[in-house]
Amino acid sequence: MPPTVYVIRHAQGEHNVNDSHHLRDALLTETGKRQCKELQEKFSFLQDVEVILTSPLRRTVQTAARTFAPELEKRQIPIVLVPKAQEISSLACDVGHDAEVTITEAPKLISDAAPSWDASNLDTTLVDDSWNSKKGIYASNLSAVHQRAAEMRNWIYNRPEKHIALVTHGGFLHYFTEDWRGYVKGKGTGYLNCEYRKLEFTEDSNETESHLHECGSTLEKHARPAGLDDHLFHESEEVGEALMIRKEISKQER
Repeated sequence: MPPTVYVIRHAQGEHNVNDSHHLRDALLTETGKRQCKELQEKFSFLQDVEVILTSPLRRTVQTAARTFAPELEKRQIPIVLVPKAQEISSLACDVGHDAEVTITEAPKLISDAAPSWDASNLDTTLVDDSWNSKKGIYASNLSAVHQRAAEMRNWIYNRPEKHIALVTHGGFLHYFTEDWRGYVKGKGTGYLNCEYRKLEFTEDSNETESHLHECGSTLEKHARPAGLDDHLFHESEEVGEALMIRKEISKQER
């Protein structure tokens, strides 16, 4: 049986305040830290989660640590930094630091929330020198985003755990889930800070092509909107990238 996946958007980051997208790899605000505590109290699957997968960006690592702190300390749950779960744009707030800095900082970000968690349970092997390049699989164009979202689904489908938490970003979540309900044009996502959804793999999923559907009480969302890829237009700084995206969409619509 493939795992059940609980996807979580990060808590409020400094970049979420006053559209401060110029802040590189933003940290959580004090409001964001409180949101993690609130999620911890209402997330009824804390004790089920066997592994936490998180984007290596600092706000997602902080969200994972602060939300799961009691279980991290009690059960020493492993955390895996997964570059393919990073946000889709190339704005400064979505560009991580170099691999060495990211790998060095992550244990402290976690221990600030869960002091007795053993850092040997942190897996950073996927964080390589290209992870923050915004090139190749990490580029902010449609083909790259769709590809890494699909690869993420397949990778999780093949993992041995039965209950997995994925802490990631609002824009990426729509591509990962292939679900655009609640999407808000201009905000680039239909997910609130610290919102979670429970997902299961569809019956026709397999090791090489997998898809997810939402289940349980988290199904109460808004209708699917038009303009599926507005997030990329909203957050892309470079005209060349925006033109590339538009060309790809035109090809898809032919």
